[in-house]
Amino acid sequence: MVAVKTKTSGGVVESSPLISAGLPIALFIIMIGIGMTLTIRDFRQVAVYPKGMIVGTIAQILVMPLIAFILATLLAVPPAIAVGLVIIAACPGGTTSNLFVLLSRGNIALSIVLTVSASLITILTLPLFTNIALQHYMGTEEDIVLPVWKTVGMLIGIVLFPVAIGMVVRTRKPEVARKAEGIVSIFGGIVLAVLIVALVYGVRDQIWELLKQAGPATILLNLAGIGLGLAAGRVAGLTQRESLAVAVELGVKNGTIALMVTLTLLESSAMSIPAAVYGVLMFPIGFVLAMYGRSIIPISTVQSKN
Repeated sequence: MVAVKTKTSGGVVESSPLISAGLPIALFIIMIGIGMTLTIRDFRQVAVYPKGMIVGTIAQILVMPLIAFILATLLAVPPAIAVGLVIIAACPGGTTSNLFVLLSRGNIALSIVLTVSASLITILTLPLFTNIALQHYMGTEEDIVLPVWKTVGMLIGIVLFPVAIGMVVRTRKPEVARKAEGIVSIFGGIVLAVLIVALVYGVRDQIWELLKQAGPATILLNLAGIGLGLAAGRVAGLTQRESLAVAVELGVKNGTIALMVTLTLLESSAMSIPAAVYGVLMFPIGFVLAMYGRSIIPISTVQSKN
């Protein structure tokens, strides 16, 4: 998600209070609702049959940054844009990806496990790929360290804790949980729609310049991630719901981390452009993927799994 101040070459784009304050609250509520669709059995199945977790984690941590290097080279993007593209590719999914998996009727338990595992591994791999990109494209290196405890705290506070609350509600009040499922999907769709409008409005003055500089590379990176997830799922013999979860996790990134690295740690507005553009474009593409998922996976299949 893009929920922080985004500097661009054309100025500074401030996130509105609606995004900076309202979005975390909305996502917390949505994650409680997502928890109401889950049982311990769902997570046990991910642990017993870990193929989806293994495929998704390897694709997220290793393959996506490699794709970014290839795209940056083939498209001959400027060095700063190339570094920024590698950084956003190396970022994990976030709570927004969990919501898109819910909307697409994918495997939510797998999505949450992938979000948590990739986020923790990224603490080590993101600085590594960032330094490789800096050295390869700009001939420099930076000693980048991501905040370990802040990342762990974010995962617990915005992902694991609200999901646990929702699962408790499902156990004690199953009727309430069943009624909440449809409401959560509708509320989540509204939140994402509002977020898209807010993001586009925030970069309205620079949007064409941003798209010109990083649009083709970020769109191709996003589509490559989604295609990789669906293809890898089929090759690995994953179910449609598992493949959708992997595809969404690879396509919907936690852009906030990329912006923190480029703006705060590297202090480069140019490097932040791919993250800013990706953060806007991934939402409409994610909606298309969600509609695709809902067209191939009947609601009865999801209900029978829960």
